[in-house]
Amino acid sequence: MKWLVLLGLVALSECIVIIPLTKMKTMGEILSENNLLNIFMKEHTYRLSQTSTGNSNITSLPMRNFLDLIYVGNITIGTPPQEFQVVIDTGSSDLWVSSIFCTSPACYKHNTFKYNESSTYRPTQETFNIIYGSGIIKGLLAYDTIRIGDLAITDQPFGLSLEEYGFESAPFDGILGLNYPRMSAIGAIPIFDNLKKQGVISEPVFAFYLSKCRGKDNVVMFGGVDKAYYMGELKWLTQAGDWRVNMDHISMKRKVIACSGGCHAVLDTGTSLIQGPTSLVNNIQRLIRATPPWFQGEGSCRRHYISCFAINILPSLVFTINGINYPVPARAYIFKDSQGHCFTTFRGGTEQDNISETWVLGEVFLRLYFSVFDRGNDRICLAQAV
Repeated sequence: MKWLVLLGLVALSECIVIIPLTKMKTMGEILSENNLLNIFMKEHTYRLSQTSTGNSNITSLPMRNFLDLIYVGNITIGTPPQEFQVVIDTGSSDLWVSSIFCTSPACYKHNTFKYNESSTYRPTQETFNIIYGSGIIKGLLAYDTIRIGDLAITDQPFGLSLEEYGFESAPFDGILGLNYPRMSAIGAIPIFDNLKKQGVISEPVFAFYLSKCRGKDNVVMFGGVDKAYYMGELKWLTQAGDWRVNMDHISMKRKVIACSGGCHAVLDTGTSLIQGPTSLVNNIQRLIRATPPWFQGEGSCRRHYISCFAINILPSLVFTINGINYPVPARAYIFKDSQGHCFTTFRGGTEQDNISETWVLGEVFLRLYFSVFDRGNDRICLAQAV
């Protein structure tokens, strides 16, 4: 998980619950443009409303489009329900939200769960720590009813924060992980496993459609796949553990530039960028002539800038998985900041957490490809997004 957002919806598939996602800015961008975000929020007041399509098995929750990058969806916790915006993250397994127990400054800026207002709340004395790339959460394990659209999961374990570090300007109240149980830092059964166990969904499948364009649907769907969101055939990929696949290589202009002997790729809806080993990422930056500003110093998280004219002339970066090419064009891997400067979306650092060569394909990649996560068959699928 690193970070996730957008609007909209529509689907006509049987027994599928579709939850629109809201596109948000990354925390670094919000910190530098916080006044802009505050103005936007005042002008676009929000209240959760629920509507259904003609098919009673499909639920849509209209959401706000904040601006850029991070994707969040709305859930409720407790009885009566309390509303929270959460990052829906395939890179982690746990659900947590801010709570009234929390004394950190970050918690005063978010919706907090009020345990004393829920008749279905069940406390424990179990504590937990979760370390993300962006911050640290310390809290207590609890149980309550969780609702995602029309889906209701009873007695679901989740985390209530006691301390939050690094989330002061986060435009969300918590994180909902969709990875495997063995990845849980809390040691509790993840919410998707309880969806299956309690028979809430018809098929153990969820899928994402993410878009950078305003006015287009951005959704996570549970219990099936809606063909309206992709073109061509779904291509199933060989899974190598949790939500990672075996990748053949990475190339540019038909020349292999990384992952030359094969490697792993993690599909992570909670990560904004494309991440890899620092040395290989730096090589890609050199190939496209992207450079960091002198004042950033050294490090794997440096932002590299590039001429905005390069968007129209640079070649695609091609990720080959199971013999299938998945190109990412320059218009997708180069962004423009609020000052009109262009920067790349490549970051290093994966060597710190992985023994073998590993790449994280975040939203830069997933906006181009409709992604299906099939827990019933332990596999991932990609198709060209519409």
